[in-house]
Amino acid sequence: MRRTALLTAVTAGMLGALVLSACGGAAPDNTKVTFWDTSGPNEHPVFEKLAKDCATTGGYSVDVQQVSFDQALANYKTAAQNGQGPDVLRSEVGWVAQLAANGLIQDLSGTDLAKNTSDFLDGPLGSTKYDGKTYAVPQVTDTLALLYNKKMLAAAGVPVPTTWDEVKAASTKLGLTRTLFINNDGYYALPFIYAAGGDLLDVAAKKIVVNSAANVRGLQDAKGLLDAKAAQTAQDQANSYNNMKAAFASGQAAMVMDGPWAIVDLLKGEAFGDPANLGIAELPGERAGTGSGPLGGHDYVIRQGSRARDSAAKFVQCMSTVQAQVTTAKQLGLLPTRKSAYADPAVRGQSTVARFAPIVQKAHARPWVPAGSQLFDQLKIDYAYVLSGQKDAKTALDEVAKTYKDQVVTDYSMG
Repeated sequence: MRRTALLTAVTAGMLGALVLSACGGAAPDNTKVTFWDTSGPNEHPVFEKLAKDCATTGGYSVDVQQVSFDQALANYKTAAQNGQGPDVLRSEVGWVAQLAANGLIQDLSGTDLAKNTSDFLDGPLGSTKYDGKTYAVPQVTDTLALLYNKKMLAAAGVPVPTTWDEVKAASTKLGLTRTLFINNDGYYALPFIYAAGGDLLDVAAKKIVVNSAANVRGLQDAKGLLDAKAAQTAQDQANSYNNMKAAFASGQAAMVMDGPWAIVDLLKGEAFGDPANLGIAELPGERAGTGSGPLGGHDYVIRQGSRARDSAAKFVQCMSTVQAQVTTAKQLGLLPTRKSAYADPAVRGQSTVARFAPIVQKAHARPWVPAGSQLFDQLKIDYAYVLSGQKDAKTALDEVAKTYKDQVVTDYSMG
């Protein structure tokens, strides 16, 4: 998943200490696992307890460090390139191929962690592969859905929209811009792109297709909602995600597109004092049934060169068991990556999981390429320009395509 998070960052001092430790001092403890947890403040205590329980039963120790999701990739690469850093990282699914290509995580092929993977959902399992090898173990999966205020829609006599045109129609009853809040981050452009039948790359053909006619139409759909006063967006990109959540949680917006990770915070808002008021549905599309969000989630990876390799493998094995996933699903509403976890009555009864489970089955797999996380850098900038009216969709996406060709996937052709 891609989202703004204000978490405890890995400081420069910590990184400096890691590098200095390589120059001298006590010999490393091969039974101590350092785990970088990139989850948010609502999730971290649960993962920390699971980690410590795994260490207790596994006969090793664990140092759980909460790091900023936004800074984790860069900090991990800096540390790992110096032979330092955590033994295990909670990696966003889009980071795995890049870390594997750079030789910064272990190839798990042939190990117990890569055996008997049939219980994992195909989508999350796909994110663990690179160049025909396995480099990760799935932790949680997610996607974007349409979150809506049931009371607001009911009071206006509005059904849950299944198309962008229905969103426009609903706005005349809901109060125009109070209808939908669009986050202007590039990751949140993907529902419009996918609904139009587009994508960022054609990996099989090694082509850049981000500026396809379908994608242009998709961004025009997003801008069209703003032009019709059927949606609002933030004026500044830095606070767009937080502004979206605040507007929805306070009842200033009837609908948003967001993932299961947001639910715990949203339920603290005044609009959802009654949790039953929060609705979750498939994303709208150009036509009913065409809506789809990106496949997100997180995987466990083990650092290449970790001296605690055996203990790290035991740790990942324990943290990815069915029972561990049942625990996070029950307590946090996060979606398991193991099929059998969904058979647990407590998981089936968890409202967030139950409502997101069929939606994530339709999620659109992102390009699992080393440059996967870089695909959003320029898209984020130009998508915001489109929504603000500073650029038309075609011009903006042509610029994104050029950046891809010049800097991101230079060996790809222009589609």
